[in-house]
Amino acid sequence: MSLIADYGFVLLVMACLFGFFMAWGVGANDVANAMGTSVGSRALTIKQAIFIAMVFEFCGAYFAGGQVTDTIKGGIVDASVITPDLMVFGMLSALLAAGTWLMIATLKGWPVSTTHSIIGAIIGFASVGVSMDAVKWAAIGPIVASWVVSPLLSGIVAFLLFMSVQKLIIDTDEPFRNAKRFVPLYMFLTGFMISVMTFTKGLKHVGISLSSGESVLLSVGVGILVMLVGIAILTRIKIDEEADKTFHFSSVEKVFAVLMIFTACSMAFAHGANDVANAVGPLAAVVNVINANGNLEILAKSPVPAWVLLLGAVGIVIGLATYGYKVIATIGKEITELTPSRGFAAELATASTVVGASAIGLPVSTTHTLVGAVLGIGIARGIGALNLSVVGSIFMSWIITLPAGAILSIVFFSILRGIFG
Repeated sequence: MSLIADYGFVLLVMACLFGFFMAWGVGANDVANAMGTSVGSRALTIKQAIFIAMVFEFCGAYFAGGQVTDTIKGGIVDASVITPDLMVFGMLSALLAAGTWLMIATLKGWPVSTTHSIIGAIIGFASVGVSMDAVKWAAIGPIVASWVVSPLLSGIVAFLLFMSVQKLIIDTDEPFRNAKRFVPLYMFLTGFMISVMTFTKGLKHVGISLSSGESVLLSVGVGILVMLVGIAILTRIKIDEEADKTFHFSSVEKVFAVLMIFTACSMAFAHGANDVANAVGPLAAVVNVINANGNLEILAKSPVPAWVLLLGAVGIVIGLATYGYKVIATIGKEITELTPSRGFAAELATASTVVGASAIGLPVSTTHTLVGAVLGIGIARGIGALNLSVVGSIFMSWIITLPAGAILSIVFFSILRGIFG
């Protein structure tokens, strides 16, 4: 207790700095999962993708980031077998460890999982720095299972979406006309899905609480609005017979390029909602413990302060703007050849899976989810459409990330404990 009384302000400042550093890493590395498919399919330029992601990552992180943050903040470490001092040291070391690993991976252009990074770091400090009993191993099971289930589920959804596009649009006598007929329905689905999650889970910490019926009704309205905006844009797209001579579905892909603007926005929102937790969960834990003068029972009861979510959101945006382009290029161009129709299926499937997981408070890896979706698209087209060497290197980075986060966390934990006694 004396540590918090003597160094509370210093520890709080350190927590903010380390949390911001971790958020920067999330923006610089993991945001590629939100924008890579849009850039790879040439639906958006890198500059356009970064601008869209800055807006919607921020909105997702700030307005809908509180649910998963609760899981990271207090759902992995058992507060009953750890002292307040060790909890503060541990969360600080976890933030610094995960942020450091993300910086290394980003400089190398490796798309790694920020969720793996922070959970591995928390497990590392708790099991070695405190005791094996400090980790809620029962809570780890569903999280680990989600790393398998989320890419599988995302792959299935992407496969079904892609096959629906093939059946309704591509494999028809008039693909361009059918694209303009059915794409607005996909736009409605995109707007509705994100709105449901936002209204039901995301606005409570800003003082807005809606019933389930009100949320669904408003979401239908938002979906219809998105669809009408999309229809207005689509009316300007005319069939390009010259381009179609070179590539038969060129005009159709232009219609899907418009749709990808909407799916890119939803993907960025979903990513911000889910992955801001990786940065602000440990930060919120430190803030709550310091504010409660070491009372660890407060972890499960205290809401995430709005300013903590704001700090995480700003960090994600700055990370994206300064270094996000490097991993965006890796994801968008090296896994498989993407067109707007393929990229749409991958993005909407990923966003749906991430939003669903975020709504129930399960921290899934966006990296795993997106790769699962892209693999689903590849399987629908034939396995030869995938760059298996790149997929293999991504799988390898997943294996390395969790132990890397754990080892770095143990090192930083020892250093912090040595400095503060």
